[in-house]
Amino acid sequence: MKPDIDTILNLSAAEIMSTLAPVLPTGYAQGTASIISMLMMFSAQEHERGADIRHTENQNMRVLFAKLAADVSDAGLRTKIEIAAKTKDETFGISALNAANYELKRLLIALQIYFESENNESSQNARREIWKILKAGADARVLSIPASA
Repeated sequence: MKPDIDTILNLSAAEIMSTLAPVLPTGYAQGTASIISMLMMFSAQEHERGADIRHTENQNMRVLFAKLAADVSDAGLRTKIEIAAKTKDETFGISALNAANYELKRLLIALQIYFESENNESSQNARREIWKILKAGADARVLSIPASA
């Protein structure tokens, strides 16, 4: 048998919550056990979907960069986003995806600042597209508290 990490984390969290926490003294020890079990459940969710979330978000930013590059008159910024648009995630390791995500988000923020300083229809459309990317990323990262918690 090869149990999945999310299964191990969820079963361990349930055991802490249902067996261990109730027999601990009320207060700090019981509260800490409960918090640890919740963190384990959240970690299980992140393990299951973390790489997909980051890869999808990275791809969405790259597509947006390619789409908006022509509307950027700042040559330095345009060059940076054109280069970033052509990059790919070389591995699906979380640390590598996080590093790429960090760099892409820095560029997204620079792009947002650029379009915030412009006041025309294409800039307004660009700002809406940027907000869609940011909202989608936030929505994808929402953690849910399992009903059994």
